[in-house]
Amino acid sequence: MSFFGKLKERLFKSSSRLSDGLDEIVADQSSTAADADTGAEPPAAPPAAAPAASAPEAPAARTDPASSPEPARGPEPEAEPEQPAARPGFFARLTGAVIPETEQRRLVDDEMLETLEDLLIRADMGVETAARVTANIAEGRFGRRISARELREALAGEVARILEPVARPLPIYPKRPQVVLVVGVNGSGKTTTIGKLASQFRAAGKKVVIAAGDTFRAAAVEQLQVWGRRADVPVLTAAQGSDPASLAFDALTQAQRDGADLLLIDTAGRLQNRQDLMEELAKIVRVLRKVDPDAPHNTLLVLDATTGQNALAQVEVFRKIADVTGLVMTKLDGTARGGVLVALADKFGLPIHAIGVGEQIDDLAPFDPEEFARALVGASD
Repeated sequence: MSFFGKLKERLFKSSSRLSDGLDEIVADQSSTAADADTGAEPPAAPPAAAPAASAPEAPAARTDPASSPEPARGPEPEAEPEQPAARPGFFARLTGAVIPETEQRRLVDDEMLETLEDLLIRADMGVETAARVTANIAEGRFGRRISARELREALAGEVARILEPVARPLPIYPKRPQVVLVVGVNGSGKTTTIGKLASQFRAAGKKVVIAAGDTFRAAAVEQLQVWGRRADVPVLTAAQGSDPASLAFDALTQAQRDGADLLLIDTAGRLQNRQDLMEELAKIVRVLRKVDPDAPHNTLLVLDATTGQNALAQVEVFRKIADVTGLVMTKLDGTARGGVLVALADKFGLPIHAIGVGEQIDDLAPFDPEEFARALVGASD
C-alpha cells in the first residue's frame, strides 16, 4: 500500500470528521437553498378528482345499438414540451467538470461559510487559520452553488497551499558528523522516531551513531538499543541518572573520531512547563557547541498529533530553549486533530520533515503536503 493510501486509511478520525462534516454542510438545507436561488414557488398540488359514484348519472337513451354513433372522445391531451437539459454552471463549463445529476449543491453564503469555519476549528486548525481558509474558499465562489465534492477539492487545495512552503526533507550538510538533536515532551514518539530515522539513513548508506540521552528512563535506552541492532547502528549509553549533557559531549567526540556522517541524540521527555528540565536541555546545547560551534545542526521537535492545539504552545517554548529547526508529527493514525499541522504551518512556518502514522519502519515518511491535504479532507487519490 502506498503511503498516501496508508495515511488516508489511518487518518480516519480526522478525515472522517471533516469529510462527513463537508457532506452535511452541503446537504443541510440544500433544497431550500436551491429554491431561494431560483426564486421559484413550489407548484400547487392538483385538485383531487371527484369520486365516480358522486357524479350524477344521465338518463339512459333507448337507441338501436347498430345505428348508435361512437361515443364522442375528448380532445387528445397535449404532449408536455420537452424540458431543456440543465445548463452547467460557468465554472463547470470552464473546467470541463462533469457534475452528476444527483449531486446535491449548496449556495455559498454567510451561513454556509460560518458553518464551514466552525467545522475547521473543531478539526483543530485554529481560529485564525480556519478563518483564513474559509475566506479563501469564499473568494470567487460566493453566491454560487457548489457540491460537497467541489468543496472538498477546494479545501484540499487551500490546505496544500499553506503546507507547501514548509514541506522539506531533513537537510543533509557536508559537515561531518551532522548532529541532530531530537526534543519533545513525554510520550511524543521521540525514541521511535530516532530509531526509524537511523534505520532509513543507514539504508541510504550513511554511517549513523545514536546517543541515548534519556539517561533517566531505562526503557528509552532499551528501545533505542533494539532499533540499533535492527539497523546495525551503534548506540552510545551512559549510567542511569548520569548527566545527559556529558553523554552528548562524549558522543559527539566519538562520532568525530569514528568519521560518522550523522549523530542522532535522544533527550528525556520534557514538559514545556518544567523550567528545570528545559534548562537542562539548554545545557546540552551549550555543551555540544563547545565541541562544534555549529552544533546541533538540526533540532527536531517531535509532536504528538493527539495533543491538538497544545502543540502550538510546545513549539513556542522549545523554539526559545533549543532553537528548533524542524518538526516531525507522530500518531496521526490515532487522532481527530490532524488539522493542527495546518495551524502549525500557518503560524510558525517551520519545516515539517516527516509524519508518522504507525509503528513500522515505513510508517515514518517525508511530508507530502498534497497527499496530506487530500487525506485530511477525505478526497480521492
